[in-house]
Amino acid sequence: MIELKNVTKTFSAGSNTVHAVKDVSLVIEKGEIFGIIGFSGAGKSTLVRCINLLERPNSGKVFVDDKDLTALSARDLRKARKKIGMIFQHFNLMPSRTVADNVEYSLFGSGLTKAQKKAKVRELLALVDIADKENSYPSQLSGGQKQRVAIARALANDPKVLLCDEATSALDPQTTASILELLQSLNKKLGITIVVITHEMSVVKQICDRVAVMENGNVVEEGDVFSIFANPKHQITKDFIKTTSNLQKIEGLIASGSDVVKLSPGEVILRLSYKKANTSEALISEVSRKFNINLNIIYADVEIVKGAPIGGTVAIVSGQKADIDAAIKHLHDKEVGVEVIKDERIFTHSLTKHIG
Repeated sequence: MIELKNVTKTFSAGSNTVHAVKDVSLVIEKGEIFGIIGFSGAGKSTLVRCINLLERPNSGKVFVDDKDLTALSARDLRKARKKIGMIFQHFNLMPSRTVADNVEYSLFGSGLTKAQKKAKVRELLALVDIADKENSYPSQLSGGQKQRVAIARALANDPKVLLCDEATSALDPQTTASILELLQSLNKKLGITIVVITHEMSVVKQICDRVAVMENGNVVEEGDVFSIFANPKHQITKDFIKTTSNLQKIEGLIASGSDVVKLSPGEVILRLSYKKANTSEALISEVSRKFNINLNIIYADVEIVKGAPIGGTVAIVSGQKADIDAAIKHLHDKEVGVEVIKDERIFTHSLTKHIG
């Protein structure tokens, strides 16, 4: 549905040149929900605005539904843009118009009669579950309701692509979840391709099929969401994932001298990270029985991402040193990431600190 080929976008600020997007190539398939994530200044919002040519690239090509937008005339580009809806962080509703009028505004020049427009607006408002607010004004709506109106407006011309630029950043967590559920529902009902720009890994985790990670204008990592979470390659991706995981708290507990992480002689703290879609917590009980060791779980952070468990556990392990070493090797063989965080064993031979 969308293909970016070597897209570069620069901005001039006096004598300085800002390279917002640097030679980015991406393919986004029809009907998928694709995430583009990065911290502020990474270039993600500029990149998404290049998809509908609100920002024209300095070089490279942009294809949407097999059309090279960079080669279209102004008239043809306006026509093509009608099939690319867009929603923003701050909704961009017109305060002096009712909810219905805000949505109907997008139907200007559609060729529909007044009655057909009214019917279309009601249909769209029902689709986003806000039909009862038809005659309300934006000032009378909550943030989530405003975003639903903005989504209805973006869908008015039956677009094939919906671009979401930080669409949930101004919303509280509960409202964010409901908007993301709505986007997922629209994706399934309408088969619409959705591109989500965000700085929140939790958003990617909840709805995206694949994700590209941006830093300093470059795409540094790309893949399906489970693989990115399970095996991040780039440091910026690892930093993002840390923001959604409790497994990183163990270092803070150790640094503060918490009683929770005090070890007896012979004990070790392990952090286990699940890296395969078929991994389950049954491994904990399996290694306990098979290797005659005890695992006292300090805490766990396991959730379902794209239908498979991901995350891990932090546990205090006690038992014979040889048994613990054998258990660690077994977990490694099962493609579980094993990290020794704190060790109170007497070393008879060296143990690699990071395994897996």
